[in-house]
Amino acid sequence: MPRPPPGMEADPVARPFWLTRLLVRTGVARFLPSARRLTDGHPHAVRYFSDKVLAAPADELLDPAYLPGPLPPDVLDLNLPAPRTDSPVGPGRPTPDRRGTPPPWGTPDLKNALADHYVRRDGRDVDPEHELFVTHGATAAYAAALDAFVNPGDRVVLFDPCSPLFDLGAKSRRARVRRVPTWNDDGRCRFLERDFERAVRGAKLLVLADPANPTGACFAPEDLEYLLWIAAGSDALVYADESFGRFRYDGRGKSLGALPGAEKRVLTAGSVTPGWGLGSVRVGWLAGPRPLVRACALTASLSAPYVPTVCQQAAAQAVAEADTDFAPTLARFRDRRRYVIDRLRGLGLEPEWPAGGYFVWLPVSSLGLDGRVFAERLLRERRVLVGPGCAFGPSGAGHVRLSFAADDGRLREGLSRLAAFVAELRNPGAPPPPAEPAEPTELAQPAFSRV
Repeated sequence: MPRPPPGMEADPVARPFWLTRLLVRTGVARFLPSARRLTDGHPHAVRYFSDKVLAAPADELLDPAYLPGPLPPDVLDLNLPAPRTDSPVGPGRPTPDRRGTPPPWGTPDLKNALADHYVRRDGRDVDPEHELFVTHGATAAYAAALDAFVNPGDRVVLFDPCSPLFDLGAKSRRARVRRVPTWNDDGRCRFLERDFERAVRGAKLLVLADPANPTGACFAPEDLEYLLWIAAGSDALVYADESFGRFRYDGRGKSLGALPGAEKRVLTAGSVTPGWGLGSVRVGWLAGPRPLVRACALTASLSAPYVPTVCQQAAAQAVAEADTDFAPTLARFRDRRRYVIDRLRGLGLEPEWPAGGYFVWLPVSSLGLDGRVFAERLLRERRVLVGPGCAFGPSGAGHVRLSFAADDGRLREGLSRLAAFVAELRNPGAPPPPAEPAEPTELAQPAFSRV
Protein backbone atom coordinates (compact mmCIF):
# COMPACT_ATOMS: atom_id res chain seq x y z
CA MET A 1 0.00 0.00 0.00
CA PRO A 2 2.35 2.78 -1.19
CA ARG A 3 2.22 6.28 0.21
CA PRO A 4 1.53 9.26 -2.07
CA PRO A 5 4.66 10.07 -4.08
CA PRO A 6 6.88 13.06 -3.23
CA GLY A 7 5.22 16.37 -3.95
CA MET A 8 1.75 15.07 -3.06
CA GLU A 9 1.97 15.40 0.70
CA ALA A 10 -0.76 17.36 2.44
CA ASP A 11 -0.19 21.01 3.31
CA PRO A 12 1.02 21.12 6.93
CA VAL A 13 -1.78 23.43 8.12
CA ALA A 14 -5.46 22.94 7.31
CA ARG A 15 -7.15 26.06 5.91
CA PRO A 16 -10.74 27.24 6.37
CA PHE A 17 -12.66 27.02 3.12
CA TRP A 18 -13.16 30.78 2.80
CA LEU A 19 -9.37 31.16 2.76
CA THR A 20 -9.07 28.48 0.06
CA ARG A 21 -11.49 30.41 -2.14
CA LEU A 22 -9.61 33.64 -1.52
CA LEU A 23 -6.30 32.03 -2.47
CA VAL A 24 -7.85 30.72 -5.68
CA ARG A 25 -9.34 34.09 -6.65
CA THR A 26 -6.07 35.93 -6.03
CA GLY A 27 -4.00 33.35 -7.91
CA VAL A 28 -1.88 32.46 -4.90
CA ALA A 29 -3.32 28.93 -4.72
CA ARG A 30 -1.39 27.80 -7.80
CA PHE A 31 1.84 27.95 -5.78
CA LEU A 32 0.60 25.56 -3.06
CA PRO A 33 1.37 21.81 -2.99
CA SER A 34 -2.35 21.06 -2.59
CA ALA A 35 -3.10 22.79 -5.92
CA ARG A 36 -0.44 20.74 -7.70
CA ARG A 37 -1.87 17.61 -6.16
CA LEU A 38 -5.48 18.47 -6.99
CA THR A 39 -4.71 19.37 -10.61
CA ASP A 40 -2.21 16.57 -11.26
CA GLY A 41 0.65 19.01 -11.73
CA HIS A 42 -1.25 21.76 -13.60
CA PRO A 43 -2.07 24.30 -10.87
CA HIS A 44 -3.10 27.03 -13.34
CA ALA A 45 -6.35 25.05 -13.87
CA VAL A 46 -7.44 25.42 -10.26
CA ARG A 47 -9.16 28.72 -11.02
CA TYR A 48 -11.81 26.83 -13.01
CA PHE A 49 -12.72 24.41 -10.22
CA SER A 50 -16.05 24.57 -8.42
CA ASP A 51 -16.38 24.75 -4.65
CA LYS A 52 -17.32 21.07 -4.64
CA VAL A 53 -14.00 20.11 -6.22
CA LEU A 54 -12.02 22.48 -4.01
CA ALA A 55 -13.68 20.99 -0.92
CA ALA A 56 -13.07 17.38 -1.99
CA PRO A 57 -10.81 15.45 0.43
CA ALA A 58 -8.12 15.00 -2.21
CA ASP A 59 -5.51 13.61 0.18
CA GLU A 60 -7.70 10.64 1.04
CA LEU A 61 -9.16 10.17 -2.44
CA LEU A 62 -5.65 9.90 -3.90
CA ASP A 63 -4.41 7.61 -1.14
CA PRO A 64 -4.54 3.90 -2.12
CA ALA A 65 -5.21 3.05 1.53
CA TYR A 66 -8.69 4.48 0.97
CA LEU A 67 -9.33 3.57 -2.66
CA PRO A 68 -6.98 0.79 -3.86
CA GLY A 69 -6.17 0.68 -7.53
CA PRO A 70 -5.69 -2.30 -9.87
CA LEU A 71 -3.47 -5.06 -8.50
CA PRO A 72 -0.72 -7.03 -10.25
CA PRO A 73 -1.70 -10.66 -10.97
CA ASP A 74 0.72 -12.03 -8.36
CA VAL A 75 -0.98 -10.18 -5.46
CA LEU A 76 -3.48 -12.06 -3.30
CA ASP A 77 -6.34 -9.70 -2.43
CA LEU A 78 -7.53 -10.19 1.15
CA ASN A 79 -9.22 -6.80 1.09
CA LEU A 80 -12.10 -7.68 -1.23
CA PRO A 81 -15.14 -5.47 -0.51
CA ALA A 82 -17.56 -8.09 -1.85
CA PRO A 83 -17.59 -11.76 -2.83
CA ARG A 84 -16.92 -12.78 -6.38
CA THR A 85 -19.57 -14.99 -7.81
CA ASP A 86 -20.03 -17.56 -10.53
CA SER A 87 -23.78 -17.09 -10.28
CA PRO A 88 -25.88 -17.87 -13.36
CA VAL A 89 -28.13 -14.91 -12.54
CA GLY A 90 -28.11 -12.56 -15.52
CA PRO A 91 -30.22 -9.96 -17.26
CA GLY A 92 -31.50 -12.22 -20.01
CA ARG A 93 -32.90 -10.74 -23.21
CA PRO A 94 -34.72 -7.42 -22.69
CA THR A 95 -38.33 -7.50 -23.80
CA PRO A 96 -39.46 -4.82 -26.30
CA ASP A 97 -41.01 -2.71 -23.53
CA ARG A 98 -37.67 -2.64 -21.65
CA ARG A 99 -35.32 -1.57 -24.44
CA GLY A 100 -35.81 2.15 -24.03
CA THR A 101 -34.73 4.50 -21.28
CA PRO A 102 -35.58 3.01 -17.87
CA PRO A 103 -37.78 4.86 -15.38
CA PRO A 104 -35.65 7.39 -13.48
CA TRP A 105 -36.56 5.91 -10.06
CA GLY A 106 -36.17 2.27 -11.04
CA THR A 107 -38.02 -0.43 -12.93
CA PRO A 108 -41.28 -1.73 -11.43
CA ASP A 109 -39.93 -5.31 -11.40
CA LEU A 110 -36.95 -4.43 -9.22
CA LYS A 111 -38.87 -2.10 -6.91
CA ASN A 112 -41.57 -4.73 -6.37
CA ALA A 113 -38.91 -7.36 -5.68
CA LEU A 114 -37.28 -5.05 -3.12
CA ALA A 115 -40.62 -4.36 -1.43
CA ASP A 116 -41.21 -8.13 -1.17
CA HIS A 117 -37.69 -8.52 0.23
CA TYR A 118 -38.43 -6.05 3.05
CA VAL A 119 -41.66 -7.89 3.87
CA ARG A 120 -39.89 -11.28 4.00
CA ARG A 121 -36.93 -10.05 6.00
CA ASP A 122 -38.39 -7.44 8.36
CA GLY A 123 -42.16 -7.63 8.07
CA ARG A 124 -41.93 -4.04 6.83
CA ASP A 125 -44.34 -2.62 4.30
CA VAL A 126 -42.65 -0.35 1.79
CA ASP A 127 -44.58 1.34 -1.00
CA PRO A 128 -42.52 0.44 -4.09
CA GLU A 129 -43.82 3.42 -6.05
CA HIS A 130 -43.19 6.21 -3.54
CA GLU A 131 -40.90 4.86 -0.79
CA LEU A 132 -38.18 3.22 -2.88
CA PHE A 133 -35.81 4.33 -5.58
CA VAL A 134 -32.93 2.61 -7.36
CA THR A 135 -29.39 3.98 -7.49
CA HIS A 136 -25.99 3.21 -9.00
CA GLY A 137 -24.91 1.16 -5.99
CA ALA A 138 -25.03 1.97 -2.28
CA THR A 139 -22.42 4.72 -2.73
CA ALA A 140 -24.79 6.64 -4.99
CA ALA A 141 -27.59 6.17 -2.45
CA TYR A 142 -25.43 7.78 0.24
CA ALA A 143 -24.42 10.59 -2.11
CA ALA A 144 -28.09 11.29 -2.88
CA ALA A 145 -28.93 11.51 0.84
CA LEU A 146 -26.03 13.88 1.51
CA ASP A 147 -26.97 16.12 -1.42
CA ALA A 148 -30.61 16.15 -0.32
CA PHE A 149 -30.13 17.02 3.35
CA VAL A 150 -26.62 18.22 4.23
CA ASN A 151 -25.46 21.80 3.77
CA PRO A 152 -21.97 23.17 4.47
CA GLY A 153 -21.51 23.44 8.22
CA ASP A 154 -24.17 20.85 9.12
CA ARG A 155 -23.12 18.19 11.58
CA VAL A 156 -22.94 14.57 10.39
CA VAL A 157 -22.39 11.90 13.06
CA LEU A 158 -20.43 8.73 12.26
CA PHE A 159 -19.47 5.74 14.35
CA ASP A 160 -15.74 5.07 14.55
CA PRO A 161 -14.48 2.97 12.82
CA CYS A 162 -16.68 3.06 9.73
CA SER A 163 -16.53 2.89 5.94
CA PRO A 164 -14.14 5.49 4.48
CA LEU A 165 -16.87 6.58 2.08
CA PHE A 166 -19.03 7.83 4.95
CA ASP A 167 -16.35 10.27 6.05
CA LEU A 168 -15.21 11.25 2.55
CA GLY A 169 -18.76 11.92 1.38
CA ALA A 170 -19.55 14.15 4.35
CA LYS A 171 -16.28 16.07 4.06
CA SER A 172 -16.83 16.70 0.37
CA ARG A 173 -20.10 18.49 1.31
CA ARG A 174 -18.12 20.55 3.87
CA ALA A 175 -20.08 19.01 6.71
CA ARG A 176 -18.76 19.01 10.27
CA VAL A 177 -18.06 15.35 11.06
CA ARG A 178 -18.38 14.09 14.64
CA ARG A 179 -17.29 10.55 15.45
CA VAL A 180 -18.61 8.30 18.19
CA PRO A 181 -16.00 5.71 19.28
CA THR A 182 -17.20 2.10 19.30
CA TRP A 183 -15.80 -1.26 20.27
CA ASN A 184 -16.67 -4.84 19.37
CA ASP A 185 -18.02 -6.79 22.34
CA ASP A 186 -18.06 -10.38 21.02
CA GLY A 187 -19.88 -9.31 17.88
CA ARG A 188 -22.03 -6.55 19.42
CA CYS A 189 -21.31 -2.94 18.54
CA ARG A 190 -20.88 -0.97 21.78
CA PHE A 191 -20.53 2.75 22.45
CA LEU A 192 -20.80 5.16 25.38
CA GLU A 193 -24.20 6.80 25.67
CA ARG A 194 -22.77 10.14 26.77
CA ASP A 195 -20.51 10.29 23.70
CA PHE A 196 -23.39 9.49 21.41
CA GLU A 197 -25.84 11.95 22.96
CA ARG A 198 -23.26 14.73 22.88
CA ALA A 199 -22.48 14.07 19.22
CA VAL A 200 -26.10 13.86 18.04
CA ARG A 201 -27.19 17.05 19.80
CA GLY A 202 -27.66 19.57 17.00
CA ALA A 203 -26.78 17.09 14.24
CA LYS A 204 -28.50 16.99 10.86
CA LEU A 205 -27.71 13.37 9.95
CA LEU A 206 -26.67 10.20 11.79
CA VAL A 207 -24.96 7.61 9.57
CA LEU A 208 -24.41 3.96 10.48
CA ALA A 209 -23.94 0.53 8.95
CA ASP A 210 -25.42 -2.64 10.44
CA PRO A 211 -23.52 -4.98 10.29
CA ALA A 212 -20.63 -2.57 10.60
CA ASN A 213 -17.76 -2.24 8.17
CA PRO A 214 -14.91 -2.97 9.04
CA THR A 215 -15.54 -4.65 12.41
CA GLY A 216 -18.47 -6.92 11.54
CA ALA A 217 -20.12 -5.90 14.82
CA CYS A 218 -23.92 -5.62 14.88
CA PHE A 219 -26.19 -3.36 16.87
CA ALA A 220 -28.48 -5.09 19.37
CA PRO A 221 -32.23 -4.36 18.92
CA GLU A 222 -32.32 -2.36 22.14
CA ASP A 223 -29.38 -0.27 20.95
CA LEU A 224 -31.17 0.52 17.70
CA GLU A 225 -34.23 1.62 19.64
CA TYR A 226 -32.05 3.87 21.76
CA LEU A 227 -30.32 5.37 18.69
CA LEU A 228 -33.65 6.17 17.10
CA TRP A 229 -35.02 7.67 20.31
CA ILE A 230 -32.04 10.00 20.74
CA ALA A 231 -32.09 10.96 17.05
CA ALA A 232 -35.78 11.82 17.31
CA GLY A 233 -35.12 13.97 20.36
CA SER A 234 -32.58 15.97 18.36
CA ASP A 235 -34.70 15.92 15.18
CA ALA A 236 -31.84 14.28 13.29
CA LEU A 237 -32.32 12.14 10.22
CA VAL A 238 -30.84 8.63 10.19
CA TYR A 239 -29.13 6.90 7.27
CA ALA A 240 -28.70 3.15 7.85
CA ASP A 241 -26.64 1.14 5.36
CA GLU A 242 -27.82 -2.48 5.48
CA SER A 243 -25.78 -3.70 2.52
CA PHE A 244 -24.23 -6.52 4.59
CA GLY A 245 -27.53 -7.43 6.24
CA ARG A 246 -27.80 -10.87 4.61
CA PHE A 247 -24.54 -11.90 6.29
CA ARG A 248 -25.63 -12.18 9.91
CA TYR A 249 -24.24 -15.30 11.51
CA ASP A 250 -25.58 -15.13 15.07
CA GLY A 251 -29.24 -14.28 14.49
CA ARG A 252 -31.31 -12.24 12.09
CA GLY A 253 -31.31 -9.04 14.13
CA LYS A 254 -33.68 -6.16 13.53
CA SER A 255 -33.75 -3.47 10.85
CA LEU A 256 -33.70 0.12 12.04
CA GLY A 257 -36.24 0.96 9.36
CA ALA A 258 -38.79 -1.44 10.87
CA LEU A 259 -38.85 0.18 14.33
CA PRO A 260 -41.68 2.42 15.53
CA GLY A 261 -40.89 6.02 14.65
CA ALA A 262 -38.63 5.11 11.74
CA GLU A 263 -41.32 6.15 9.27
CA LYS A 264 -40.51 9.80 10.03
CA ARG A 265 -36.73 9.94 9.77
CA VAL A 266 -34.95 6.69 8.80
CA LEU A 267 -33.55 5.95 5.33
CA THR A 268 -32.26 2.42 4.74
CA ALA A 269 -29.85 1.62 1.92
CA GLY A 270 -28.85 -1.67 0.31
CA SER A 271 -26.92 -3.06 -2.62
CA VAL A 272 -26.66 -6.28 -4.60
CA THR A 273 -22.86 -5.97 -4.56
CA PRO A 274 -22.17 -7.19 -0.99
CA GLY A 275 -25.45 -8.99 -0.41
CA TRP A 276 -25.73 -10.98 -3.64
CA GLY A 277 -22.19 -10.84 -5.06
CA LEU A 278 -23.24 -8.86 -8.14
CA GLY A 279 -20.67 -6.08 -8.11
CA SER A 280 -20.61 -5.86 -11.90
CA VAL A 281 -24.20 -4.57 -12.16
CA ARG A 282 -23.71 -1.75 -9.58
CA VAL A 283 -27.30 -1.58 -8.34
CA GLY A 284 -28.32 -0.15 -4.98
CA TRP A 285 -31.43 1.39 -3.48
CA LEU A 286 -32.80 3.68 -0.83
CA ALA A 287 -36.02 3.14 1.11
CA GLY A 288 -37.78 5.34 3.63
CA PRO A 289 -40.42 8.02 4.20
CA ARG A 290 -42.04 9.30 1.03
CA PRO A 291 -40.91 12.95 1.27
CA LEU A 292 -37.32 12.00 2.15
CA VAL A 293 -37.07 9.45 -0.65
CA ARG A 294 -38.47 11.99 -3.08
CA ALA A 295 -35.83 14.55 -2.10
CA CYS A 296 -33.04 11.97 -2.56
CA ALA A 297 -34.43 10.85 -5.91
CA LEU A 298 -34.52 14.44 -7.16
CA THR A 299 -30.87 15.03 -6.28
CA ALA A 300 -29.86 11.69 -7.80
CA SER A 301 -31.72 12.58 -11.00
CA LEU A 302 -29.40 15.55 -11.44
CA SER A 303 -26.17 13.59 -11.04
CA ALA A 304 -26.68 9.88 -11.77
CA PRO A 305 -30.11 9.01 -13.20
CA TYR A 306 -31.20 5.94 -15.11
CA VAL A 307 -29.62 2.78 -13.79
CA PRO A 308 -29.38 0.56 -16.92
CA THR A 309 -32.37 -1.71 -17.42
CA VAL A 310 -30.25 -4.84 -17.92
CA CYS A 311 -28.56 -4.26 -14.57
CA GLN A 312 -31.90 -3.80 -12.84
CA GLN A 313 -33.21 -7.00 -14.42
CA ALA A 314 -30.28 -8.98 -13.02
CA ALA A 315 -30.74 -7.36 -9.61
CA ALA A 316 -34.47 -8.15 -9.61
CA GLN A 317 -33.77 -11.84 -10.29
CA ALA A 318 -31.26 -11.97 -7.44
CA VAL A 319 -33.40 -10.12 -4.89
CA ALA A 320 -36.39 -12.35 -5.68
CA GLU A 321 -34.34 -15.42 -4.72
CA ALA A 322 -35.82 -17.40 -1.83
CA ASP A 323 -34.05 -17.08 1.52
CA THR A 324 -33.66 -20.86 1.64
CA ASP A 325 -31.48 -20.69 -1.49
CA PHE A 326 -29.06 -18.41 0.35
CA ALA A 327 -28.76 -20.65 3.43
CA PRO A 328 -25.89 -22.81 2.05
CA THR A 329 -23.89 -19.69 1.16
CA LEU A 330 -24.40 -18.26 4.64
CA ALA A 331 -23.28 -21.56 6.18
CA ARG A 332 -20.10 -21.57 4.07
CA PHE A 333 -19.26 -18.03 5.12
CA ARG A 334 -19.93 -18.92 8.74
CA ASP A 335 -17.38 -21.73 8.38
CA ARG A 336 -14.93 -19.37 6.72
CA ARG A 337 -15.28 -16.95 9.59
CA ARG A 338 -14.36 -19.64 12.10
CA TYR A 339 -11.51 -20.86 9.91
CA VAL A 340 -9.96 -17.39 9.56
CA ILE A 341 -10.36 -16.53 13.24
CA ASP A 342 -8.81 -19.83 14.31
CA ARG A 343 -5.80 -19.38 12.01
CA LEU A 344 -5.19 -15.83 13.18
CA ARG A 345 -5.46 -16.83 16.83
CA GLY A 346 -3.04 -19.64 16.12
CA LEU A 347 -0.53 -16.96 15.14
CA GLY A 348 -0.87 -15.33 18.55
CA LEU A 349 -3.00 -12.48 17.17
CA GLU A 350 -6.28 -11.28 18.65
CA PRO A 351 -8.83 -10.72 15.86
CA GLU A 352 -12.19 -9.28 16.77
CA TRP A 353 -15.18 -11.60 16.37
CA PRO A 354 -17.46 -10.49 13.50
CA ALA A 355 -21.17 -11.19 13.95
CA GLY A 356 -21.91 -10.12 10.38
CA GLY A 357 -20.34 -9.25 7.05
CA TYR A 358 -17.14 -10.92 5.85
CA PHE A 359 -14.40 -8.78 7.35
CA VAL A 360 -12.08 -9.41 10.29
CA TRP A 361 -10.80 -6.37 12.20
CA LEU A 362 -7.29 -7.33 13.23
CA PRO A 363 -5.13 -5.42 15.75
CA VAL A 364 -1.45 -5.46 14.73
CA SER A 365 0.14 -2.90 17.06
CA SER A 366 1.44 -5.74 19.26
CA LEU A 367 3.83 -6.55 16.39
CA GLY A 368 5.42 -3.12 16.67
CA LEU A 369 3.81 -1.69 13.51
CA ASP A 370 0.85 0.52 12.83
CA GLY A 371 -1.79 -0.66 10.38
CA ARG A 372 -0.51 1.27 7.39
CA VAL A 373 3.09 0.09 7.73
CA PHE A 374 1.93 -3.49 8.35
CA ALA A 375 -0.19 -3.41 5.16
CA GLU A 376 2.55 -1.79 3.10
CA ARG A 377 5.17 -4.31 4.15
CA LEU A 378 2.83 -7.28 3.77
CA LEU A 379 2.08 -6.19 0.22
CA ARG A 380 5.72 -5.48 -0.64
CA GLU A 381 7.29 -8.52 1.01
CA ARG A 382 4.58 -11.20 0.69
CA ARG A 383 2.33 -9.88 -2.10
CA VAL A 384 -0.82 -9.92 0.03
CA LEU A 385 -3.21 -6.95 0.18
CA VAL A 386 -5.11 -6.07 3.36
CA GLY A 387 -6.83 -2.81 4.24
CA PRO A 388 -4.91 -0.33 6.44
CA GLY A 389 -7.05 0.57 9.43
CA CYS A 390 -6.27 4.28 9.18
CA ALA A 391 -8.76 4.55 6.29
CA PHE A 392 -11.63 3.63 8.62
CA GLY A 393 -11.12 6.32 11.22
CA PRO A 394 -8.81 7.42 14.04
CA SER A 395 -9.35 4.24 16.06
CA GLY A 396 -8.10 2.11 13.17
CA ALA A 397 -4.48 3.27 13.26
CA GLY A 398 -3.27 0.03 14.86
CA HIS A 399 -5.50 -2.32 12.83
CA VAL A 400 -5.90 -3.84 9.39
CA ARG A 401 -9.05 -5.14 7.72
CA LEU A 402 -8.94 -8.67 6.33
CA SER A 403 -11.68 -9.97 4.04
CA PHE A 404 -12.68 -13.62 3.85
CA ALA A 405 -14.70 -13.00 0.67
CA ALA A 406 -11.77 -14.22 -1.44
CA ASP A 407 -12.05 -17.63 -3.07
CA ASP A 408 -10.94 -20.56 -0.94
CA GLY A 409 -7.52 -21.19 -2.46
CA ARG A 410 -6.49 -17.55 -2.34
CA LEU A 411 -7.77 -17.21 1.21
CA ARG A 412 -5.70 -20.18 2.43
CA GLU A 413 -2.58 -19.09 0.57
CA GLY A 414 -2.99 -15.50 1.69
CA LEU A 415 -3.23 -16.55 5.33
CA SER A 416 -0.17 -18.76 4.93
CA ARG A 417 1.81 -15.83 3.56
CA LEU A 418 0.54 -13.63 6.38
CA ALA A 419 1.66 -16.29 8.88
CA ALA A 420 5.17 -16.28 7.38
CA PHE A 421 5.23 -12.48 7.53
CA VAL A 422 4.18 -12.41 11.20
CA ALA A 423 6.79 -15.06 12.04
CA GLU A 424 9.48 -12.99 10.34
CA LEU A 425 8.44 -9.89 12.28
CA ARG A 426 8.74 -11.73 15.58
CA ASN A 427 11.89 -13.69 14.77
CA PRO A 428 13.88 -12.14 11.92
CA GLY A 429 15.88 -14.77 10.09
CA ALA A 430 13.95 -17.70 11.58
CA PRO A 431 12.68 -20.46 9.23
CA PRO A 432 9.11 -20.03 7.97
CA PRO A 433 6.28 -21.70 9.91
CA PRO A 434 5.16 -25.20 8.86
CA ALA A 435 2.62 -25.62 6.13
CA GLU A 436 -1.03 -25.04 6.92
CA PRO A 437 -2.81 -27.96 8.61
CA ALA A 438 -5.77 -29.60 6.98
CA GLU A 439 -8.72 -27.23 6.71
CA PRO A 440 -11.26 -27.63 9.49
CA THR A 441 -14.15 -26.97 7.13
CA GLU A 442 -15.18 -27.84 3.61
CA LEU A 443 -14.79 -24.74 1.43
CA ALA A 444 -15.03 -26.20 -2.05
CA GLN A 445 -18.14 -24.64 -3.60
CA PRO A 446 -18.00 -21.09 -4.92
CA ALA A 447 -19.81 -18.48 -2.90
CA PHE A 448 -23.23 -17.60 -4.32
CA SER A 449 -23.45 -20.72 -6.46
CA ARG A 450 -27.09 -21.00 -7.52
CA VAL A 451 -26.74 -24.19 -9.49
